[in-house]
Order: sequence, then C-alpha cells, then structure tokens
Amino acid sequence: MKLTIVISILLTFSLSSYAQSTYQLAVLKYSGGGDYYANPTALPNLVKFVNSQLNAGIDEEVPYVEAGSPLIYTYPFIHMTGHGNVVFSNSERENLRNYLVGGGFLHIDDNYGMDKFIRPEIKKLFPNAKLVEIPFDHAIFHQTFDFNGLPKIHEHDDKRPQAFGIFIEERLALLYTFESDLGDGWEDTSVHNDSEAKHLEALRMGMNILEFALLKGGIE
Repeated sequence: MKLTIVISILLTFSLSSYAQSTYQLAVLKYSGGGDYYANPTALPNLVKFVNSQLNAGIDEEVPYVEAGSPLIYTYPFIHMTGHGNVVFSNSERENLRNYLVGGGFLHIDDNYGMDKFIRPEIKKLFPNAKLVEIPFDHAIFHQTFDFNGLPKIHEHDDKRPQAFGIFIEERLALLYTFESDLGDGWEDTSVHNDSEAKHLEALRMGMNILEFALLKGGIE
C-alpha cells in the first residue's frame, strides 16, 4: 500500500472518529551550518491549531529527524526551515528522494537567508524536475480557508510571497514557501511580536497545507 494511501486513511479516521494521537509530524535536521532548529514553537503550535479545528489527533510532540535517517519514513509530513546554508550528502539526498517519491511530503519554509542555498539542493534532489510556482487557484490555497496565494507574514526585501513546488506524477511532494515567513507566524506571538491577526493568518495557511498534504495526498 502506498504511503499516501496510508496517510489519507489515518487522517480520515482521526477526523471522523476523534481518534487519539496516531502519528507525528517532524522537523528536518540537516547539515551545512544552517539553523534547522529555528522556530521551535512553530510546528507544535500549528499541530495544536489543526487538532483544535479538525480533531485531527496529531501527536503534539514534534521530533527532529535527520535527512539520512530511516525514521523519516514514519512521518507523513516533514517541515524544514532555517536562515542559512543547507547541504545534503548523496546518501541523504537519496533517502529524501525515496521518501518523497514514496508518498511523503516536505514543506520547506525560507526563514530569510535560505533561498540561495536551498534551491541548488532541490535541483540536486530532483535534477529532472522543475521547481515551479504554484498558481493562486491551486487547491492548496483553498482548503478550509481561502487565500489568494501565500500570506505575507514578515517583510524582508519588499518581495511578494511565493509558493513553489516539485510535482511527482501530478502530486505535490515538495512545497517551498518563499518571502512569506509562515513558520515565524506559527511561533508564539511573543517571539516576533506578531499580532494575533497575523498569527491566525499564518496558522490558517498552515492548516491548508496540512489538509492538502495529508487528507488529499498532495493531489488536486
């Protein structure tokens, strides 16, 4: 049975039966010197929000998982962030590629400063696939909440927020969010002095991403 099918069954069951925690999400640990550990409250806060909205039953403990670890296959959704350099070894790249081809989902959120490092690594990860911008009418923006593209949570270089993706046989397997700072918005509001409105906007977009990745299996 494909990982995507297993993931969909798990989430559908938890939504319909209010099941207790049955699976976890994880944050990717990588090499190169970038701060993979940035935004420590981000994904836990998103999980709590999604659980409160959808009774999703996701474990609120969010572990770190190394890019080359076999444990990566136990997590249906992996989040990656940071401000600096990113380096994947050949074996880590192969492990990530197999995870994504097998049905896993990777969300990379540029926390400002990652862009020039992560794009070459994505290209090495999928040399024959193009990182394409996701249009505003894509289903990921229109799950429980409707968005006209990514929300702008923090301002850095006066650039518009963009969502990019790697598609594998029409399935969105890798989502790269740029110039949005969703992860900062998911954090406790006291960390970045965000307003409750911006915090809620970021959480709602994050919930759309989880709904699309897990419930829809990344397919429109």
